[in-house]
Amino acid sequence: MSHLIIAPVVLPACLGAVILLAMRTDLVLQRVFSIAGTTALLGIALYLNWLASGGEITVYRLGNWPAPFGIVLMLDRLAALMLLLTAVLALAVQLYALGSGWDRKGWHFHALWQFQLMGVSGAFLTGDAFNLFVFFEVLLIASYGLMLHGGGALRLRAGMQYVVYNLAGSTLFLIALGTLYAVTGTLNMADMAVRVAALPPEHSAMLRAGAVLLMLVFAVKAALVPLHFWLPATYANAPGPVAAFFAIMTKVGVYAILRFFTLVFPQGGTIGTLAVDLLLPAALLTLLIGQIGVLGARNLNRMAAFAAIGSIGTLVIALSQFTQSGLAAGIYYLIHSTLAAGALFLIVDLIGARRGDLWLRPERPIAQAGLIGAFYFAVAIAVTGMPPLSGFIGKLMVMEATAAAAQWVLIWSVILISSLIAIAGMMRAGSVVFWKAREIGAAAEHPSDPHAGLKLEPDEPVQDAADAPSPALAFAAVGALLAGLALLTAFAGPVADYAQAIAAQLQDPGAYVGEVLIRQEGTR
Repeated sequence: MSHLIIAPVVLPACLGAVILLAMRTDLVLQRVFSIAGTTALLGIALYLNWLASGGEITVYRLGNWPAPFGIVLMLDRLAALMLLLTAVLALAVQLYALGSGWDRKGWHFHALWQFQLMGVSGAFLTGDAFNLFVFFEVLLIASYGLMLHGGGALRLRAGMQYVVYNLAGSTLFLIALGTLYAVTGTLNMADMAVRVAALPPEHSAMLRAGAVLLMLVFAVKAALVPLHFWLPATYANAPGPVAAFFAIMTKVGVYAILRFFTLVFPQGGTIGTLAVDLLLPAALLTLLIGQIGVLGARNLNRMAAFAAIGSIGTLVIALSQFTQSGLAAGIYYLIHSTLAAGALFLIVDLIGARRGDLWLRPERPIAQAGLIGAFYFAVAIAVTGMPPLSGFIGKLMVMEATAAAAQWVLIWSVILISSLIAIAGMMRAGSVVFWKAREIGAAAEHPSDPHAGLKLEPDEPVQDAADAPSPALAFAAVGALLAGLALLTAFAGPVADYAQAIAAQLQDPGAYVGEVLIRQEGTR
């Protein structure tokens, strides 16, 4: 049993506490320890992926207590992949926060960042439904602080809406868990899967109610229509790096759907096709509304937020098939959409820092317009699913996976039409920000200071000159995420094969149950 399985939870928890208690007034130390911790998390995630790549499911029993009475963490291919994706995104975005100076617009950025990593990692590793709720709360509490980081009236209002909406979601989560516990008598996921499968048909009504409540909770977290209202205002008003890291937050909801509805409520089981019946229409609407929002948005940050909603729609369309090819397509698209959304939010932040606002109206050219324009062009290709980047490959995989579905004409029509709408929306924004700006700026002198236009919040703490923003580091962080998309394109074949292996493991819940409940030699 490898104790490293618990490291993605313990490491950021300890580091966040140390930063909060011992380094709260020293930004340089905070940066050093926080970056070192996130880098270590990336190394651990790489090792855990190597551990899980062969198909072995590893269970970590806290205190060596047997399941279902003790708390268990489990590691399979999907959990390991989600950890790695989180670590990669977190490191790139954290470097951007240093380079852009966002981390010094408040005192507790790095401590909150580590607590957020703890919550996200724990949600991916836990094998217990109640502890999933606990880790949801941990990551949400940290995200409240990060959301309000830097202050501002608009951010405070959006943050309050975010808090209230998620508190309602948490309440619903507790009700769902109570319902399922009343029916099954357990909250361990593997044990719950066994008891659900053995449940008499006369008790299936209450079980279905619990499953629907759980689906609603995860749909809130994933921002599926019609439960997506919190996302545009929240992401649009969050600090750029925070919005970029929030790209993994919606994936926590998607991961929970994937985990519960392949393990506890598999298709053809006690609840029949309930998951497909609910998810597919919601996913199609999510995709359409997200891409229409991209076209209709009046500022860049809301456009990026609606693009994130649209990507969730495409992802859930694939997952809602619950076939091996559908799950594999969804997992590939999940990796792509997380990296693409993170890069898009960072590029929008680069533009906003130089223009002073994000309204879609022609203004003078921004500093470093050539490089930022190239970044925008690349991410627009990825987000809209145009060739040759990974978004195109991902959408092809989704369409191939849905070819055998009874609604394939509707699904393909929505994907293709929404792609055209998204292309129009991204082109419109790029034209206003980069092309029309050249016309307006033709008669104006181009700013000679490469840092011209950068604005800092008035509540910025006093720091040494060594803590000054480093645009080169910010650009390198964005470039790293775009390079990730390029690598995902270049190695699409091996990644798709591994996604197929993950999907095959998800469709074999017996192996998961066996590792958690049966093979417990040596435990008390």
